Amino acid sequence: MKITTARKISQLFFFVLFIWLCVVTTVGEKFFQLRAWPVNIFLHLDPLAAISTTLSTHRLYAPLLWSVLTIVLTILIGRFFCGFICPFGSLHQFISYLSHRGKKPLDLVSLHKYRKAQNIKYYILIIFLIIAALPSLQNLQTGLLDPIPLFTRTVNLLLLPLVDNSINLLSAADRFFRTAPLILSVFLAFALLNFFIPRFFCLFICPLGALFGLLNRFSLWRINRNSNCTDCKLCNKHCQGSCQPSETLKQSECILCLNCLDDCQFNAIDFSTASSDTVQVSPDLSRRGFLAVAFTGLLAMPAFKLLAYSKDSEGIVRPPGALSENEFIKRCLKCGQCMRICPTNVIQPAGIESGLLNLWTPVMNNRIGSSGCQLDCVACGYMCPSAAIRPLTLAEKLGKGNFESNGPVKLGTAFFDKTRCLPWAFNTPCIVCQENCPVSPKAIYTRTVFANVSDRLKVKTAENNNILLEQGVLSPERFSTGDYYCQFNSNGKTIQAKIISNSADTIRISPDSPLTVLPQSAAEIQIQIRLQQPYINQALCIGCGICQHECPVSGRGAIFVTAYGQTREK
Repeated sequence: MKITTARKISQLFFFVLFIWLCVVTTVGEKFFQLRAWPVNIFLHLDPLAAISTTLSTHRLYAPLLWSVLTIVLTILIGRFFCGFICPFGSLHQFISYLSHRGKKPLDLVSLHKYRKAQNIKYYILIIFLIIAALPSLQNLQTGLLDPIPLFTRTVNLLLLPLVDNSINLLSAADRFFRTAPLILSVFLAFALLNFFIPRFFCLFICPLGALFGLLNRFSLWRINRNSNCTDCKLCNKHCQGSCQPSETLKQSECILCLNCLDDCQFNAIDFSTASSDTVQVSPDLSRRGFLAVAFTGLLAMPAFKLLAYSKDSEGIVRPPGALSENEFIKRCLKCGQCMRICPTNVIQPAGIESGLLNLWTPVMNNRIGSSGCQLDCVACGYMCPSAAIRPLTLAEKLGKGNFESNGPVKLGTAFFDKTRCLPWAFNTPCIVCQENCPVSPKAIYTRTVFANVSDRLKVKTAENNNILLEQGVLSPERFSTGDYYCQFNSNGKTIQAKIISNSADTIRISPDSPLTVLPQSAAEIQIQIRLQQPYINQALCIGCGICQHECPVSGRGAIFVTAYGQTREK
């Protein structure tokens, strides 16, 4: 078997495995749902995730130690991850093949030539690492362009919902993620650029590829060109790394596609531990360029923070178990795993309105999905690959057992917008929020009030719980819901009785509360509505957002959860 055939088989295997692991990141008991599958293994093998989180937090989350294996193998044999494993790279290579197959050899040689602009990815890497390392900046932005979190986010929040929403195999209800159009735009842009330059993202953008390029200078095994070379340049024809094997091979750009071994007809290319003057082991970076980029990163990030500032970012409601905000943004990879596993679809990617620094980080949006955060669910913390959301037990989340003294974990606190609330602003009965509050005792309670809903009406006659009005001004059956009452004064006393039906000029009183005193002829009566106006007991509210989700008022709703009082531990 040719080594290039083995590489293609490896790429197909790891691509299918990656998609499968995204599929099984689903709560359930079926074999295609979450069992013991290592759903975070690609993220844990990513050395950029490990190095950047270590720089930003000065700690290394234990599962990210798997990345040491990737680093060691890269030092031994070169950028094998890019050529044999990376699912995003495999997708780009496949699109590049489809878009450029059938072209003449000279055209392919020109397409795969080395370009100085391939150094851009090293500058992107430097800026990301400066942002992670400097104490005044310290936040993690590698997930924006790191191919493993980027592709994980794309599959989780865009591709799988697009497919599953038509069959609802993975989720009983359609799933929707707010920033999916932006994710689609980024994905399509990188995919379509392959029609112009093969593996465009890998060559010019990929910060993980840049990290491997820096490590590749130490690799023991490498591509070499020997004295059999006739300078036919056919080895450049399908070079996926555009590393220029026919001239001075750029070792840092070689992604071990090994196409040059197949294309060379004179055995002039080999893969060995031999050293050669035809190989340039270090990236083509100048000291001046490095210093310029480092200085740009130092200046640009504070300005970026100013541009990213948003009042909404101060009060973001994070998933249960999220670390304190300063620690959270040092760890979050923006991979979307917590959003994918959330059974109610309430964890959503933050948009630009929450600040550019928070883009694609998880936030709670209780108006989307099938419910708020369920009391008996702690899946997101166990799914987070970098411990930005720490694992919670149900006992800790609910404040039971050993955690009773701490109380339940609070996501925030609910507040009412009384200008939108039906009982408060529109004299319309509604206790949906109170009925759906899941805590016991309930955090939402009501107070009963009566509000006038009619002008004073004059009585013509009254008998047998029926009141006949002098004029027929009422809408028939308008007051037959059981929420309306009739009020009048008799001998200095206020009489109130429940209405069960009405016609244009007649009001019928409920026999369950018969009138002991009838209004006199020409007496004035008032029709009132009984309202249960809701209030929040902040000491009991845990910010689960179920009330916000169930609120029948369209749009923002009349009740909303803020970050006030949230449990965020360091």
